[in-house]
Amino acid sequence: MLDKIAEKFGHEFSYDEALIGHAAIEATGEALPEESLQKMKNSDAVLFGAVGHPKYDNDPSAKVRPEQGLLKMRKELGLYANLRPIKLFDELLDASSIKPEILKGADILFFRELTGDIYFGEKGRKNNGDTAFDNAEYSKYEVERIARKAFDAAMTRNKKVCSVDKANVLETSRLWREVVQQVAKEYPEVQVEHQFVDAVAMLLIKDPKRFDVVVTANLFGDILTDEASQIAGSMGMLASASIGDGTGVYEPIHGSAHDITGKGLANPMASVLSAALLLDISFGLKEESNAIISAVDAVLKAGFRTGDIADASTPKDKILGTDAIGEEILNRL
Repeated sequence: MLDKIAEKFGHEFSYDEALIGHAAIEATGEALPEESLQKMKNSDAVLFGAVGHPKYDNDPSAKVRPEQGLLKMRKELGLYANLRPIKLFDELLDASSIKPEILKGADILFFRELTGDIYFGEKGRKNNGDTAFDNAEYSKYEVERIARKAFDAAMTRNKKVCSVDKANVLETSRLWREVVQQVAKEYPEVQVEHQFVDAVAMLLIKDPKRFDVVVTANLFGDILTDEASQIAGSMGMLASASIGDGTGVYEPIHGSAHDITGKGLANPMASVLSAALLLDISFGLKEESNAIISAVDAVLKAGFRTGDIADASTPKDKILGTDAIGEEILNRL
């Protein structure tokens, strides 16, 4: 896809591959080898795959796990903001289990904080291993920087921010709300609302069009954005960007899906749309980014689908495998 963009617009991209996650553990014994980390740091952007494998899901005692590579990458690259655009292509209104009239026009941009919360706090076992703990921690600085990213984005959209927390129960959420309220004073044009995470989980299904920019903590963002993927019809349609102040990482929101490896069933459009995000955010190539999005839209308008977004009315000859749908996108591009 990027090679086609380079050819079409007169650019040149150079690529370097690096191992992370399960593949890296199998090859080196580490979830993120130093060589891979240095390649990432020396790059302008990272187009990322997935790290997981079922063998680790079935073995909670494994000392080296694929997700360790992901968390280390985020920490080492300073990737504190995860952007997940939830935008529904009109052609996929019937692909979601939610009623089309509720979905039509939904366009949400999530900002999920990436380097704090229980993923990075102190964790362990006590009482002879019978009790486990994961401590959630946030500093004012961590909340401030993600909040500013969200408010800056809102200024280019519909000037609405929903900050999601659990301030009625959690001290970290009370700090979160205080800091967001302080940052909001710098953006008087932006309409701000604060919602508890359980209420937002309900409202995303009941009335997704009410949201514009949503900003939230690491754990809540992890859960809510996967829920919101159903607005777009499938996790196979959703791209994401993890950014900080340096190298950005772009990836589909889904995992590695080893149950369909090699079967040609995977939907590549989230990865394709991640490349579009990369062009826009890391390189500032808005026209090139829009060309990819338009190509995906044209393929959907032509009636082509992968299995995850097809329905009973989709003609069998329009349901394509991974490579074939990719070729259709390239042809439109």
